[in-house]
Amino acid sequence: MSQVIGLFPTPVVRVERLLSGELISSITSEIQDSQKQTNAFSDRLSHTPVAGIEANETFARLGELVMPSVVQFGEVLFGETLGWQIKEIWVNVLEPGGRQSIHTHANSFISGVLYLTQPHPSANLVFHKSLGGTNFIFSNHNKNARINAYNGSKWMMPEITPGDLVMFPSYLLHEVPTNQGEQRISIAFNAIPERLDNFGYAVRFA
Repeated sequence: MSQVIGLFPTPVVRVERLLSGELISSITSEIQDSQKQTNAFSDRLSHTPVAGIEANETFARLGELVMPSVVQFGEVLFGETLGWQIKEIWVNVLEPGGRQSIHTHANSFISGVLYLTQPHPSANLVFHKSLGGTNFIFSNHNKNARINAYNGSKWMMPEITPGDLVMFPSYLLHEVPTNQGEQRISIAFNAIPERLDNFGYAVRFA
């Protein structure tokens, strides 16, 4: 008998329909009138300025809604129930033809995305393996290869529903391919714990 063991897996969490339809409508209307800046790599992608959750009532309310899920995910990542805070939050508006280039989120531990609209399948969030360091020099990607969790280099989120929350470790490479559908609106955030303690050597974050 043989057994395949998934060693050191990377967790990605989806919380379905965290936001109600009423709240989504309210936030979407508010976003249409908000100030936005164009993304450096795609003129079909814009963002509101990065802010703290204290910036307005909407961000504060969203911070309260996501926090229980953030705490639970933090326990998965670090094995302990810690105090967490939303470090920063912002809105992304992706127009047809726009894309978000591959990137990570620095100076944070948990990153999350709240969906206000249902993304077109072409513009679902895509995660990538880290570049170098953990892969063979050679790969075997061809029409006959069966791609799985152990040999694949990227993974696309399945269908997302408005109101869903997706969270992942901030170091995980991710992108949004070219949007071939309607306008895609989401709210992203980064979170940090109050501290990490490694056998008495503690680092605190503020």
